Amino acid sequence: MADERDWVMPSGPFAGGCQCGAIRFRAEALVDNPHICHCRMCQKATGNLFGALVGVRHEHMIWTRGTPSRFRSSEYVDRGFCANCGTPLFYHYLPGKHISMSIGAFDHSHSIELRWQMGNEGRHPSLNGLDWIEQMGTTEEADGADNVAAIRASSNQHPDHDTIEWTAKQSTV
Repeated sequence: MADERDWVMPSGPFAGGCQCGAIRFRAEALVDNPHICHCRMCQKATGNLFGALVGVRHEHMIWTRGTPSRFRSSEYVDRGFCANCGTPLFYHYLPGKHISMSIGAFDHSHSIELRWQMGNEGRHPSLNGLDWIEQMGTTEEADGADNVAAIRASSNQHPDHDTIEWTAKQSTV
């Protein structure tokens, strides 16, 4: 395996943050390792079937608003999240040279192409052929235009770009 120094994708910066906007970050460059992890720990940490992650070397990572909360999921790993809205933000192997950011937390996550997958022992069997699963169309088609408009009008979600000012609404639960 190549030394991690050779893996940096220098086409940044890449901005992102949590759903409510309390936490924002900027990655000046990404490690060339965008992947999904199917392990059970990543499934639990994301509340999903896998974690989608990409590395950012410590010297390339800047927290531009707020500070993520951390959960020590094992002796050597912290999982970062927004304490206000719960968005999973990162996996951090403490002795490592980078932090693995949740790809979905980036403003333009579609620009980060997945390269590989790991933790296949925990892979959900339904993921073996997603093309056979019926596609329901867009959210607007599935939920109805009126419902989607009402959700958008009351949304507390931070936009997918940096803002000069943003006050995250506190959870009411």
